Amino acid sequence: MLPADMVGDVSATRAANLEASNEALTTFMKRVDTVLSDLESSAGNPTRVGAQTINVTSLGEGQESVFPEPHDLYRQYNSVHQQLTSLSKTLHLQIEAIGIAVQGAHRGFDNLEEEQRRRFWEIQTEIKEIRAPKKDADDPKTGARL
Repeated sequence: MLPADMVGDVSATRAANLEASNEALTTFMKRVDTVLSDLESSAGNPTRVGAQTINVTSLGEGQESVFPEPHDLYRQYNSVHQQLTSLSKTLHLQIEAIGIAVQGAHRGFDNLEEEQRRRFWEIQTEIKEIRAPKKDADDPKTGARL
C-alpha cells in the first residue's frame, strides 16, 4: 500500500519539485528554437553535409589492384561522410523533438496539436532508422559504393 502522500509512485513533494515554471519552459523553448534555427542556417545542416561528396575518379583513375590507395581513401572518406551525415540528421531531429517535448511539458502532451504529437513519434522512428546499421552489397565492410 502506498503512503497517503504518494501519487503515481512519486511523493507530492517530489512532484512539486519537478514541476517547471511557465517562464523556465518558455525560455528553454526559445533556446531550442534558436539552436535549431542556427543549425539549419549553418554548414552543419543535414542537407549541406549530405551534399559534400566526392567521386572516386576525382582521386585518380586506374584499377584498384594497380594503385589501391585512391580507392582506400575514397572508401574511408565515404564512410566518414556517411557517419557525419547521420550525426547531423540525428542532431537536427533530436533538437526538433526536444522543442516538441518542451511544449508538451508546458501544455501537456495531450494538449499538443495532433500534428505535433504525430511528428514527435515520427522523429523517434527516423532516429531509430538512422541508427540502424546498414550494409551495402558493393562493400559490406564500409558500405561504400565504387
